[in-house]
Amino acid sequence: MTPTTLVMVPCLTGAPWDLSSMSSLCNFPMRTMRLPDGLNDTESYADFLGEQVKELENYVLVGDSFGAFVALAYATRKPKGLQALVMSGGFARDPVSSPILKVLSRLAPLFPGPLYRALTLRVHAFFLRSKFDSEGERPWSQMQTLHVFRQWTPYRAYVNRVHAVARADYLTKLKNIQVPTLLITPEEDNLVGPKAAKIMLAGIPNAKEEVLPRTGHMFRFSHPSLYSTAVKKFLEENLSGRGFK
Repeated sequence: MTPTTLVMVPCLTGAPWDLSSMSSLCNFPMRTMRLPDGLNDTESYADFLGEQVKELENYVLVGDSFGAFVALAYATRKPKGLQALVMSGGFARDPVSSPILKVLSRLAPLFPGPLYRALTLRVHAFFLRSKFDSEGERPWSQMQTLHVFRQWTPYRAYVNRVHAVARADYLTKLKNIQVPTLLITPEEDNLVGPKAAKIMLAGIPNAKEEVLPRTGHMFRFSHPSLYSTAVKKFLEENLSGRGFK
């Protein structure tokens, strides 16, 4: 059987994953991509993801945050070749409960240019922070999150992605996901919160959750070894004999 490729789907920043940081997965085929800036609905992002995997015989989707939302949307289509689904900091519909962030995201189109970089992104980075970020093998900070957004996420791309999340709801389609599914949840998530994972656990037939202790929403950046080890363990338990070894 053709080896299973791990396809890493970017977060809201749109930045490709740093595959070299996924130390526990370094012996397995991996690929990532940059998200396009011009798409403004989740189904279009799912179409884009389908183009990235169309020549793969066997693959696993590994999505982080907004990337988990996109991966989930594509997985509900029951695509050929999908062997498993891994989502971290994911959700099936808009998980943001903070009134401040909700208002700011809706007003984002009114704040382009300097206001976007100085206000909108700064507030978003604030909600992504965790008291555990500095404890990782790659200590992380709110300013580093802000830097990633400023480097990779143009104003229009941010607005498009935030609005895509606000308009989409996959709760009724969760039952369509028939592959082994892992939800990787940080101990502290000031943006998404624990309810989002509970909803997906209840709706996806073959889903399990692993909570990584002393981690926050940015744990893919701050705790890549811990994160990649959780992915590897899940895949070894669920895909042995199906091209993953």
